[in-house]
Order: sequence, then structure tokens, then C-alpha cells
Amino acid sequence: MTTAWQEWTAGGAAEWIAAPTAGDDKYTRGVLGVLTGSSEYPGAAVLGVEAAHRAGVGMVRYIGPRALRQAVLARRPETVTVAGRVQAWLIGSGIDPGRRSFVLIGDLEHALAERVPVVLDAGALDLVGTHTAPTVITPHARELAKLLTIREIPATVDEVRGDPSGWAERAARELGVVVLLKGAVTHVCDPDGNRRTVTAPTHWLATAGSGDVLGGILGSLAATHHAELATDAEVLTALAATAAWVQGEAARRASAAAGGGPVTALDIAAAVPTVVGALIER
Repeated sequence: MTTAWQEWTAGGAAEWIAAPTAGDDKYTRGVLGVLTGSSEYPGAAVLGVEAAHRAGVGMVRYIGPRALRQAVLARRPETVTVAGRVQAWLIGSGIDPGRRSFVLIGDLEHALAERVPVVLDAGALDLVGTHTAPTVITPHARELAKLLTIREIPATVDEVRGDPSGWAERAARELGVVVLLKGAVTHVCDPDGNRRTVTAPTHWLATAGSGDVLGGILGSLAATHHAELATDAEVLTALAATAAWVQGEAARRASAAAGGGPVTALDIAAAVPTVVGALIER
């Protein structure tokens, strides 16, 4: 049964922020696999990994070419860059779907075959429906219009922008996944009728790389809550809304620290721990 759209707030987000306990280790806190970036967009890998670490995941495994691994390690040396156990995947940021190498295709197939929760962004949106794990897609209006049109559901960018709630609902229903449609008001919904909106607290959030940061936050939350997701896929809807709220609040705090001025994606990622801490203290 479809419910009305509900604005997601700090109170809702706080329920999905888990502080580690004395009995936790890096595995129980969650391990996120990250398969992002390309030679054209190496920053997508760096930003997603940075945000995931900042959001509180226990470990990040980055899988990618040597040059991208080096860039990631230069920024976040605690990142693990060999294959191994993961509890969620972030895939697609900064990847051109028309230029996938054989190695990348193999890595994508391996990741999706693990059947752990998946965040599909940007260059991996076309992979929706190729696996059975709990999945959330994170398109903006142009990407959603393109994805739906490819699936023989004609949609233009102007149509999606004019009715984001309607198109987010249709996409969730037709594709069978959680949809996080990015915008000044982000719409998050799933095929089962759960509907959330997240209103950006600052328009400085509209900056290059902010979507990569959002992906890292969401991937981190999915890995952290892997146990709940194993039995209740609807948890992913709340996590997606929480990630969007945390991203927005981090942008607001970063801008406030800059006297109300502009921020970069790395500024947003750097502010994530203070947002997470404040939510834990609620």
C-alpha cells in the first residue's frame, strides 16, 4: 500500500546511525566494497572512499586499476585494496558504461554475484535487475530519464524534473528497487509504498562530486546495517533517506564554517563525522 511522502528529519536519521560498542570489530561494523572511478574520473573513487570512511564503516575495500588504488591510498591509506569479504557494495560512480574493460566487467560480475546489498550509481545504473540482492539506485533526473527510456519507458529530463515524485515512484515500481532521485528535494521510495523526501538545507550542495560523497555515505550505512538488510530489504529505504539527510546536513555545516560560502565535495565529506556524532548524541 502506497503511503504519503514523509519528510525525513534528524529524528528519523538518528535511528539508523549505529555507534560501535565494546564488542565490535571492523567486520561487525561493516565492510564496504567500492568499485568506482576511472582514468577520466579518478576523483569519484577518492571521494566515495573518503565519505565511506567518514560515515563510520569498519573497513573499505577498494577494487580498481593501480592508478586509482594509488590515488585512493594517497588520501586514505587505511583503505584495503585487495579482494576479500564485503557486506555491501558501492558501484558505478565515475564509470563510463560504454568503456568498461574486460577486467572491469569481470569485477562487476563478481561483485553482483555476492548477493550483498548494492548501491548502484552513475555508470552502473544499467546493471539494475541483473542481480537479486537488495539494491538502491541513486540517479539525478537526466540519468533516470535515460535509464527508463532504455527500459522502453519513455521519459524526458523535463518530465522527470517536473514530476520527480511520480517518476521516482514509477521507477521503483518498474525496476523493483529502491530509488533515490537526487535534487533540491531528494525523493526516496521503494516498490512497497515507502516514500521519503529530503530537502537540501543549502544549495551549495549542488557541486561536482557531491553525488560521489552521497554514494560513500549510503554504502557505509548499508554495510553497517548488513545484518538487518539480510532479513528486511525495506531497511534500505530508510538508509537511503538517512544518507541524503547526512549529506545535506554536512554540506550545511561545511558552508556555515566557511561563513555561509561555497563548499567542495571534500568539505562535505570532512563534515560527515560531526553530523554522525550529533545524531548519536540525540
